[in-house]
Amino acid sequence: MYRIEKDSLGEIQIEKNALYGIHSVRARDNFPITKRGLDHAFIRNIAKVKKAAAILNGRNGDLDEKKTEAIIWACDEIIAGRHYDDFIVDLIQGGAGTSANMNANEVIANLAIIRLGKEPGQYDVVHPIDDVNMHQSTNDVIPTAARLTVMDKSKELLDALNYLVKELEKKAEEYKDLIKISRTQLQDAVPMKASQVFTSYSHMIDRSSVKISNVVKYMKHVNIGATAIGSGINTTPAYNKGIVDELSKVSGYELSQFYDLYDGTQNADDFASVSSEIRVCALSLSKMANDFRLLSSGPVAGFGELELPDRQSGSSIMPGKINPVMPEALNQAAFLVIGNDLTVSMAAEAGQLELNAFLPVMLFQLFESIDVLSNSIRAFVDNCVKDVSFNEERCRYEYEHNLAIATVLNPLIGYEKSTELVKKAREQGKTIFEIAEEEYGLSRQEIEKHLFVSDSEEK
Repeated sequence: MYRIEKDSLGEIQIEKNALYGIHSVRARDNFPITKRGLDHAFIRNIAKVKKAAAILNGRNGDLDEKKTEAIIWACDEIIAGRHYDDFIVDLIQGGAGTSANMNANEVIANLAIIRLGKEPGQYDVVHPIDDVNMHQSTNDVIPTAARLTVMDKSKELLDALNYLVKELEKKAEEYKDLIKISRTQLQDAVPMKASQVFTSYSHMIDRSSVKISNVVKYMKHVNIGATAIGSGINTTPAYNKGIVDELSKVSGYELSQFYDLYDGTQNADDFASVSSEIRVCALSLSKMANDFRLLSSGPVAGFGELELPDRQSGSSIMPGKINPVMPEALNQAAFLVIGNDLTVSMAAEAGQLELNAFLPVMLFQLFESIDVLSNSIRAFVDNCVKDVSFNEERCRYEYEHNLAIATVLNPLIGYEKSTELVKKAREQGKTIFEIAEEEYGLSRQEIEKHLFVSDSEEK
């Protein structure tokens, strides 16, 4: 069974009980790009914008009571996570998000029509544009819903980063008494506390968390009320005065309206800034993953210091081989995020004049980056960090026999004499500790107390 809907381009048959309408169908057919559909959090936030507008329009007398109640009910249905299957458009679409906005308008209108006892498609009861989209435009609805979505998703990312930081701190505490050899340019360097391997990562990740949190705060500035370009055309003074406060109540965020609505409508630098900080975070995470892979390499013919938990067989041909699959997965997630940021950057730059037509691809990539990074961090913590361990015997042996310990002798006997000690230790097959005591009477205790000056309590 079908119903017929028409627009300025002609007529289309639509399934009788479908909640979407002709605009959604045309967009579905025009833009089979990613075939992933709209992000569910994004759908819910579009509905929140529509709900806030309906509440305000009803209060102001622009929308009658029955329509207001029905539209609010329809929005609540979507906010509760229902009817996702009726959102049939792709997020990557021409028209700066018009298709996503119209898909929401049609679904909400048809739900409201059903609420009022009529059948989908009877738009004389509740109209998708005249009623659901009253005092709105795609150009303020979609960016506003996108900002709410970025804030929602960022909570998950920040929670995941905090989770990682706490687990790294636990590992640092676990290995606070173990000394190992550091490496610079991949060559043996001076001794370090094994705990510092983890604390340096935790501080780096915590710093990224703070920066992401700071830049996400700008998402609270919304351009709702701007309509097409920032002038507020098709709105009323009462609507423009009250819409941000109403949306704050519906969304749970303390929002503010852009001081310059033209700026807030045409420029996407805030989204680019969030993407950029997430990219930097991905760089840091990938660096850490690289270190985990290096330190665990071998285990016989490599560094073999860090022991990663065995998660799965590593080869279809080499028996017993175990690969560092969790760091590898985190690396790949980081690569994806870094590439996504380039897309966001190019799209932000490419916007012309009073509107950026490329916001859809920015949102597609930004939402993906936040989700992928959040998921990969949690997987890395649960399946790697929690059970990672140092090969303490190997670390102690490398520390004991490493000639780089001679570095600490520079202020005690001078660089030239220290160099001579290294040569003698190498020739005689002895440790620096042994040679230093033989040649200069320096005890192990005397040498070791100079190893970690920056870790002293006086710092």
